[in-house]
Amino acid sequence: MPDPYRIVVVEDDADVALYTKTVLEKRAGCTVATVSNPFDARATIAEFKPDVVITDIEMPGMTGLQLIEETRVDHPAMPIVVMTAYISTHYADASLIAQADDFLLKPISSADLVAVVTRLAEASRARQTSGVSRVSVLAIGANVDDVEAGLGGTLARHRASSESVAILILSGHEETPERERAAAASAEQLGARLILDSLVSFEPHSQGATAKAIEAVVAEIEPTIVYTHSAQDSDEGHRAIFSATQFATRSVPAIASYQNRTSTIDFHPNQFVEIDDFMETKLSLLSLFESPDVERPYLDSDTVMSTARYWGRYVDGHLAEPLEMIRDANGPTAP
Repeated sequence: MPDPYRIVVVEDDADVALYTKTVLEKRAGCTVATVSNPFDARATIAEFKPDVVITDIEMPGMTGLQLIEETRVDHPAMPIVVMTAYISTHYADASLIAQADDFLLKPISSADLVAVVTRLAEASRARQTSGVSRVSVLAIGANVDDVEAGLGGTLARHRASSESVAILILSGHEETPERERAAAASAEQLGARLILDSLVSFEPHSQGATAKAIEAVVAEIEPTIVYTHSAQDSDEGHRAIFSATQFATRSVPAIASYQNRTSTIDFHPNQFVEIDDFMETKLSLLSLFESPDVERPYLDSDTVMSTARYWGRYVDGHLAEPLEMIRDANGPTAP
């Protein structure tokens, strides 16, 4: 019989702490330690070695968001649940961007509390037992060719390692039939699954259609790494997709942003994928999107090669694609 899940609850309200502890102990069989002073949480977590940490947001002297950041320093992969009485998408988005794994609104039902905690604890135990050896990739783009232009070589490298790849295009059904066919041909050549959604606009907040569309795909394919647009982008829709991705992929160990044709000079990559052996594949994928009727300079092979050579100075090879690693709970994940 497996050991009971171990939970640390950081909550300055004694009644809420007692309720949370009682529910988890009686309904889920957990072993629970409660902490009323957030400044004591770090030591308790180190000593108790929990499977999951639950924290309030508003506490004297330290917010739950600050506690998350502090905990991530010591325990990058520790599942953390944020709970609050404040009905505000700002709090939800901020906490999740700070790398919380889930978000619960007070008053929390016992069923929701048990479901969230046991799900995260089970996943945490599974990672500790077997490690994260399976790599499943989800690449998100606003339009067809976004992913191939930013990540074509990286995705080809994933496939060369027999790792599964899915491409989600959020405005896919708004594209022309010719562009849809090009996207299908690209995915087939890459050996990836293509998912076309039909969003006509993109919303940055956690409860919008954009986040829900991404969340549905994440739940289905269970990726271990997600690639998405960057926050450093002149396109408002791309920035909205980035924000929505933060919420929708809260259970995913690794998230990275790729460079796009509308990325600004504030795009600052901190990881680089060497694609010397995969540039030919990338150029072949991009050629599928060329059209005699519409000029797309970002698909020009010379431009693509020059960009890859520029970033190649950061790798052992000659050609590279840049990434902004947003979350990397399990160490290096990109190939």
